Amino acid sequence: MIFNVQRYSTHDGPGIRTVVFLKGCSLKCTWCQNPESRSATADVLYDARLCSADCQHCAKTFPHAVSVVNGRITVRRAQFQAEDLCQIEQVCPSGALSVCGDNANIDALMQQILRDKPFYTRTGGGVTLSGGEPFMQPHTALNLLQRCRHEGLHTAVESCLHVPWHYIQPSLGALDLMLADLKHVADEPFRRLTGGSAKRVKDNFRRLAAAGQKLIVRVPLIPQFNADRASIRQIVDFAANETGCEAIHFLPYHTLGINKYALLGQPYLAPRQPLNDPDLLTFAEEYATEKGLCAQLRG
Repeated sequence: MIFNVQRYSTHDGPGIRTVVFLKGCSLKCTWCQNPESRSATADVLYDARLCSADCQHCAKTFPHAVSVVNGRITVRRAQFQAEDLCQIEQVCPSGALSVCGDNANIDALMQQILRDKPFYTRTGGGVTLSGGEPFMQPHTALNLLQRCRHEGLHTAVESCLHVPWHYIQPSLGALDLMLADLKHVADEPFRRLTGGSAKRVKDNFRRLAAAGQKLIVRVPLIPQFNADRASIRQIVDFAANETGCEAIHFLPYHTLGINKYALLGQPYLAPRQPLNDPDLLTFAEEYATEKGLCAQLRG
């Protein structure tokens, strides 16, 4: 189950890359910029800005899931049946209703990836699996990575590492680079704002280091979570001492994904203003550099 294939990316590993986004994640980060990726199954999106309630095609076709009262559309996403999903985009002429998620054919996906092989070769690029959490679909991740490796492509995975180790380990032989999130090292804030276990993530970082996996640590800096000097020190110390990483990337919080929550009918619970603290970002870079890491700020 994938939800996007992005070509010509330059932010998800070296060179020009194709990024394959897989659905499903074991965390529920309040600031997640891809909330459509969290469910392992397809999601129904509704964009009221595109809707012309006068047509009522959706309400006539899916009366169990859509209703119109006083010219206002109500979408009950949980009431859509599996057989409805293949009809939604044909029924809605404006595109207000759409489906996010598709059961991809691996052979067809590889054909799409290989179209850009000359760009990968020239730039040192390749293919990155992202999400969601790619290792929530361990067999699909392994299959794709092995197929890409067979074609001589550089491979990378963007991961939160919040999965069992046996989901990750089989793919390491076909993986050139891991881009792994280190959101926090303290259990309480990690559990409170992600619903997960910091211990599981740290244990997987240690296992990757023991396996000699090439690794870049990524730190999303989130207000009221880890965008403070004490948290940054703890995160950088762990990265420098226990991960074997070659670099650390700091990702300042932004709100570019906020509208996606409305499309999913979900509340946005994270801060509504981007992180704007140049002194903190300078501190993060300088402290990581002092600890011997190659530090970068990434947009």
